[in-house]
Amino acid sequence: MKTNFIAPLGATLALVLAMPAVAQDSAPVDWTGPYVGGSFGYNWQKKDGAEHLRFDSDADGDYDDVIRTGTGANAFSPGTCGGAARGSTPASGCSSDKDAIGWMGHVGYDRQFGSIVAGVVAEAGKAYISDSVTEYSTTPAFYTMTRRIDYNANLRARLGYTTPGGIMPYITGGLAYAKVKNSFSTSNGANSFTEVDRKEDGWGYTMGGGIEAKVSNNFSIGARYLWTRYNVGDYRVDVGAGTAPATNPFRITPSGGASINRGDKFDTQSVMVTTSFRF
Repeated sequence: MKTNFIAPLGATLALVLAMPAVAQDSAPVDWTGPYVGGSFGYNWQKKDGAEHLRFDSDADGDYDDVIRTGTGANAFSPGTCGGAARGSTPASGCSSDKDAIGWMGHVGYDRQFGSIVAGVVAEAGKAYISDSVTEYSTTPAFYTMTRRIDYNANLRARLGYTTPGGIMPYITGGLAYAKVKNSFSTSNGANSFTEVDRKEDGWGYTMGGGIEAKVSNNFSIGARYLWTRYNVGDYRVDVGAGTAPATNPFRITPSGGASINRGDKFDTQSVMVTTSFRF
């Protein structure tokens, strides 16, 4: 699906390159000034089949422990999958993470120095993606953590080179933010599970590049790519005794319980078509 969606974006990029700029006259194209606009495109994330849930069984705040059975075996030896579980064992398979459309609004300012254009742009919008990881226990049971982006924003610097005809390739990068919503599900009906920090702030950075073309004195179109990393990790699930027997692996830990966490990096990518009105 990602390839099918990016194809029309490629066509848009070709249109940008082919589009004549402002009407031919003696005045050079000028990018200096403020602008507002929006973008629409596709967001995706890397495949995370190697990601695992992490456990803190001694209450020291470090998620580096192994939950063991009464015989000392790893209670989560069946393994993991990079998605949401369809059943209690790996043989049931997993649903893939959701890559999806996104949109953003932006406001910015550019300043031209000869053929060099430097500026800053702020964006905010929605990315309709979700990212899950599942761990399986020997019970058997599944434990799935899922995170979704409620909304996201960034503040980026841009540096470009404009041609006499008003076509400007550029590089960009800066600060990124997302409000991340977490959730948890499990087929374990014996222990108790308490979620902490279901909504968390994901701060990080973004970088990429694009191309923009002036199609009139006050209007430009373009396409851009961004790679973004959000640093998250506050969300956890505290596991209690519930109705589980005294031999339950979560009950025979050094602390008599455990906390579950997942990796602290949430990476996304996006390709979007952009439009801007320039004052």
